[in-house]
Amino acid sequence: MDDPCLPPVLNPRKPEVATPAQACDAHFHIFGPVSRFPYFSGRAYTPPEAPLEALLALHARLGVERGVVVQGNAHGTDNTVVLDALEREPKRLRGIAIIRDTTTRAEIKRMADAGVRGLRFHHLPHHASRHSGLGVEAFEKLAPHMKEFGLHVQFFMDARELPEVMPRLKDWKLPVVLDHFGAAKAAEGASAPAFQALRKQLAEGRIWIKISGAYRASQRYPDYPDARPLHDALIAANPDQLVWGTDWPHPRLDRNMPDTGHLLDLFNAWTPDAALRRKILVDNPARLYGFS
Repeated sequence: MDDPCLPPVLNPRKPEVATPAQACDAHFHIFGPVSRFPYFSGRAYTPPEAPLEALLALHARLGVERGVVVQGNAHGTDNTVVLDALEREPKRLRGIAIIRDTTTRAEIKRMADAGVRGLRFHHLPHHASRHSGLGVEAFEKLAPHMKEFGLHVQFFMDARELPEVMPRLKDWKLPVVLDHFGAAKAAEGASAPAFQALRKQLAEGRIWIKISGAYRASQRYPDYPDARPLHDALIAANPDQLVWGTDWPHPRLDRNMPDTGHLLDLFNAWTPDAALRRKILVDNPARLYGFS
């Protein structure tokens, strides 16, 4: 739990291109305040507090009107911070929870009724296992309840795991969403076999991808130019199943903290067609998360 985390940049830049009405930040976290929402003792990192009020101020600066709060590792499987945000901002926010595989049907229904739209699982066998430990096996246990309440599945999953995982999802009819470019590595390029497998699944409509966290794919701070080919390849494959997110407050970074406004500027520059930007920022997340 002692992994260092820098705080997010204060007063991030305002985007150079006007953000369309009803734009959605489809991936961010809320941490604390710890006095109300204590951190999980088995967490992989200890982030600075990033409460709902700071998130709403950021969104106001970016021109973002909708958002999806994703349960972060620092709060473990206690989703109180997510549910509190949904209760306080029911029109503008939806949620993604992390739960135990023993969570009851009644509790899952309560979350769905509150505005949770999916459950998140970490399936990263190629990485150090300092995550929730809840991978595809946990999803398989929870899938019947998820199906009943219309909750999609979100994976923080290395694309190298797709050949093993996707056959296990062959009967799953609800969306499958992958975080952060499918954990692709920009240095390996868009022609890497794992990324090509990811792109194929997207092109066939089997998965959704969050084009979030370019700084997790690339080490080339601050403009991440080697992530641009990944972005372009995913848009060419299937722009109807892409969403964008800030990944604010950018946990687990001990250097090169990105300016969140600059991340939106990069998305806009990499997606020069205004209709396509609107699809990814507005239309796609409205379908995926049930905004109206």
